[in-house]
Amino acid sequence: MTDILSLSYSELENQIVSELSEKKFRAKQIYDWLHIKKVTSFEEMTNLSASLRLKLSGVFYIKRLNIVRKLESGIDNTVKYLYRLDDGNIVESVVMEYSFGLSICVSTQIGCRMGCDFCASTIAGFVRNLTPSEILQQKYEAERELGKKISRVVLMGIGEPLDNYENILKFIRIVSASESDGISQRHITLSTCGIVPRIYELADEELSINLAVSLHSSSDEARNRIMPVNRTYNLEKLMDACRYYTKKTGRRITFEYAVIENVNSSVDDALRLSKLIKGMISHINLIGVNTVKERSYSSSQAHVEQFKNSLVKLGVNATVRRKLGADIDAACGQLRREFEKSRGDTSEDSQ
Repeated sequence: MTDILSLSYSELENQIVSELSEKKFRAKQIYDWLHIKKVTSFEEMTNLSASLRLKLSGVFYIKRLNIVRKLESGIDNTVKYLYRLDDGNIVESVVMEYSFGLSICVSTQIGCRMGCDFCASTIAGFVRNLTPSEILQQKYEAERELGKKISRVVLMGIGEPLDNYENILKFIRIVSASESDGISQRHITLSTCGIVPRIYELADEELSINLAVSLHSSSDEARNRIMPVNRTYNLEKLMDACRYYTKKTGRRITFEYAVIENVNSSVDDALRLSKLIKGMISHINLIGVNTVKERSYSSSQAHVEQFKNSLVKLGVNATVRRKLGADIDAACGQLRREFEKSRGDTSEDSQ
């Protein structure tokens, strides 16, 4: 059986002709049902004959995510979803409301193997990559549940997107295809901790997505400590890749920077950061580090503003990201982490 939502339009068209001996135009009808009307069963495809629907169900299946928990912010209308996948694993996504519409932050892996010391997503370890359809359905399920269109996608939830490279590329191409949901690639942002070879590959893919790089330190010493990826791809290698990306694509890079007191936010850190990105088309996006129960990192809003002011004085384009969903722990990995812990506690209590 084939996961039909993970197929591109051309792949579906080929299979409709070769596997089902149907005309090519059927692919357009089916793709419209799946990606425009977003149905969850072949039986809902009412302009197809009963015999064709039966043939489809014998060759393909439509993957569906089940909402386990939904949290709604009383502050800013942020909504956080916890989904159960077909194999019982749990993943999460966050829908955020802005003046331009709704944006969703999706997960790309179950867990994460990058090991960033301040991140809740990595604590329970890596389980597996998500398929294109599992990434896609985070958006579709939220749209069905909310009854609203989501116009922007951020690959910044649980997992490292570039560690699931082929699947995220396929997801981007499916969700932005004219036959599909039709989101402009300029409304898609991919966030990476800095897998250098993949940044070079991504630059050559001829996409028009936005790239965000989780930097979080301007020194190799501190970055080695909080982000193990830096031990393989240090700041010099990462900056070379980023410069290649901006030169090849002509697109600005956003550097994400979680401000951590006594770790990466001194005046010297600001000076090194300004030198690190000098001459690059870039922007620094600052945020206070998220509170993770298993870690002791912290930062206040005042401290974040102070660090921003240090950067601005050095001529750096830096802003503080608005923190959404603070009352529902909307940062990636937190809800899944608490759910998995409670599920584990329940199983232990029952023994």
